[in-house]
Amino acid sequence: MNTMNRSLHLSALAVVLTLAACKPHPEQPQATPPAAKPAPAQPAPAAAPATASPAAGLADVGAQPTLRLPTVDGKTFDLAEQRGHWVVVNYWATWCGPCLEEMPDLSALAALREYIKVVGVANDDIAPAQLQAFLQKHPVVYPIVQVDPGSPPADFGAPPTLPISWLIDPQGKVVKRFMRPVKAADIEAAIAAAGGPATAG
Repeated sequence: MNTMNRSLHLSALAVVLTLAACKPHPEQPQATPPAAKPAPAQPAPAAAPATASPAAGLADVGAQPTLRLPTVDGKTFDLAEQRGHWVVVNYWATWCGPCLEEMPDLSALAALREYIKVVGVANDDIAPAQLQAFLQKHPVVYPIVQVDPGSPPADFGAPPTLPISWLIDPQGKVVKRFMRPVKAADIEAAIAAAGGPATAG
């Protein structure tokens, strides 16, 4: 009797387990809505980091930054006045070796391509006279502005590394950000990829 009871018990248990295993299928649609409820709550925390990163600094793709500063030769560079041109905003410093390596290439690019403007942003805590003396030894054809590393322009922020360059389209929007040294060929390839003129060389 004991063994009979035990086998009856086991078969009843098997039936219960079989029924329980079938139940999640009809209940699954109901089980997902509770799990889906946290999903709408997630956009709120996710939105905070997304807004924090532009606020923290570097202009990202799609942004329309402003930049208006005096140049070292006494003029004014205004990014808003460059509409109709592709603009390279190049952050550099006198002590940065890779920055100095890309300067001749950027200068040649600005000289050869009328539709491309370049501005060098000296992120350097030196006296303006020292910067001018430096530029006499390392001349470029494009304008140079100087910013205080401790008080960067709001729309570009404090660069975590140098050099950094932004490519801005003729409507004033950032289409690419280079967190490394760039060559003229990199800029031209990015312009072509963004729908601008392609050059054969």
